This record gives sequence, C-alpha cells and structure tokens, in this order.
Amino acid sequence: MTTTRPRQGRPRHSQPSEPGTSARAQILDAAGELFVERGIAATSTRMIAERVGVRQASLYYHFATKDDILAELLDTSVRPSLEMVEQIQALVPARTSAAAALYAVAVMDVRTLSSTPYNIGTLYLLPEVRAEQFDAFRAERGRLQDSYGTLGALAATADVARGMPAERLGELLIQLVEVVIQIRRSREPEAADTDAIASSCLRLCGLGEPVVTAARDEARILLGRLAGTAPHV
Repeated sequence: MTTTRPRQGRPRHSQPSEPGTSARAQILDAAGELFVERGIAATSTRMIAERVGVRQASLYYHFATKDDILAELLDTSVRPSLEMVEQIQALVPARTSAAAALYAVAVMDVRTLSSTPYNIGTLYLLPEVRAEQFDAFRAERGRLQDSYGTLGALAATADVARGMPAERLGELLIQLVEVVIQIRRSREPEAADTDAIASSCLRLCGLGEPVVTAARDEARILLGRLAGTAPHV
C-alpha cells in the first residue's frame, strides 16, 4: 500500500484571485502581500513559499532570489504605463493634442497603480529598492517621468513652460499621479479619483477648465480607440 506524502508548506492565507492561476503568479501574489505587510527585509523566500503552499525548492525554480521576485513586481507597476505612453506619444500632434495625451497617460498610470497587487507602489521609496539590482526599474520609471515632462511641456501654457523646465514638470506630474498609492492606503480608488488626478495634471500645466474639459473628452475617445472599444475617428 502506498502512502501519500504530505504537501510541504502551509496553506495560503488568501486564495489566488482567479482559478487556474500559475505557480509563478501565485508566488508573485504571495510575495507582494508579504512585502507590503512585513517589509522586504523581514520577508524570506521560505515565508513566501509557505504562503503559497509549495516547497522552497519549487519557488527557486521560478525565481533565483527574493530580489528577482521584487524586481518583477516593481516592473508590473511601471511597464504597462511606459508601453502605453510610448503609443500615445507617437500620436502627438498629428492625431491628438498634447493635453489629451497627458490626460490619457495619467489615467492609464493611475489605473495601473490602482490594480497592482497589495499596492506595490508603497515599496518605491524603501531603502532596498535603491540597490543596484533594481537599476532597471528605476531607469524605466525615469523614462516614464521624462515622458510626463515632454507631454507636460507641450501641453503647458507659455507662462508655465517658460518658468518650469520639462524635467521638473515631469517630476511633479508623476508625483501627482502616484498620489493614488497613498489613496489606496485608506480606501479603494474610484473613477472620480482617476479623473481628479488626471485633470489636476492639466491644471498644473496652467490649463483652464474649458481646455481641461475638451482634453478629457478627447482622451476618452483616444483611450477607447487604443482599447479597441471605439472606432477610429
């Protein structure tokens, strides 16, 4: 008679959000929860494996180190926005205004940060993320910030553009968008928050309410087109 060996590790505290989630995705999910809950330094690969309910060796099949897990989590918080901003920038000025492009980028970035598991954005400023192994993440976030500066400078009024270099404007705009990370600490962001943040980006560029309203309407068409839910116009 054969006996079944007990499964190593304890059951997950929370089940994956969807049935059929891959082991790699479960590891990322559990690690994100633990990193935010306990901090990076206080979380070990053994803890992550136990949270998933697998052997530690199985975790190493997918990720060589804890830093590799963190790097991929950080990438999920910036890469979608960076890919989207590159698509949108290519449409300026031939097919969309800079103001609408900036609004659309802010909306997509807020949505990305609102959907990252366990509010991974809270880890951005931790000392561990300044280490050399996360240079790629910081470089990608820097590219995203530069894109904000470029679009902001194109959209800004003459007075704002003269008084604020694109680099500084990009820094302020990305920080404004990332306020959604702080919102998530106390409640789930709503659609009204997304619009308020994106509209505030335009106001920071000196744009008045009529221009903000027009840019918002144009951006909604643009986002629908990019998502394949609206016809090309």
